[in-house]
Amino acid sequence: MKQGVLTAGRVRLLLSKGHSCYRSRRTGERKRKSVRGCIVDSNLSVLALAIVKKGEAEIPGLTDKHVPKRLGPKRASKIRKLFNLGPGDDVRKYVVRTQKAAKEGKEAKTKAPKIQRLITPQVIQRKRHRAALKVRRMEKARNEEAEYKKLLAKRSKEQKDKRAEVHKKRRLSSSRVSTSQSVASQ
Repeated sequence: MKQGVLTAGRVRLLLSKGHSCYRSRRTGERKRKSVRGCIVDSNLSVLALAIVKKGEAEIPGLTDKHVPKRLGPKRASKIRKLFNLGPGDDVRKYVVRTQKAAKEGKEAKTKAPKIQRLITPQVIQRKRHRAALKVRRMEKARNEEAEYKKLLAKRSKEQKDKRAEVHKKRRLSSSRVSTSQSVASQ
């Protein structure tokens, strides 16, 4: 059923992005789809409805009886919120347990969910370990960087010395050549 289509039967409409009853697979794609109108008649077997507002009278079998929630919260913070617990209270004591039907000859069992996001000593230890690993990696990277910089400085100094040596040799040889030429000319 598509809202705004005022017929009781089906209509073929060209639908694009943003329309209900259609999800585009590519940008700018449009498709002709068969859609049922929004008029309710005897051809419909089932209607999915939601109660928006309660009237004066009760609807028998729907609003006249109260059905409690079967399950309680599973997350630690939500259990704390439900029972108004402080940070010092133990959440594990306040888990909503469900009663299982008792079999003949055995007593009834209770079932409780595994609490999620519960801060335990193990969790704190793991977190501390992860932080220590991070610090260790940072230290290692810092040391390696310092070592590499030392090596680069050493190599650049060696290259400078080499260049200076070559330059010195050239100057000496050129000065020898010039002195020998001046002696030869005299």
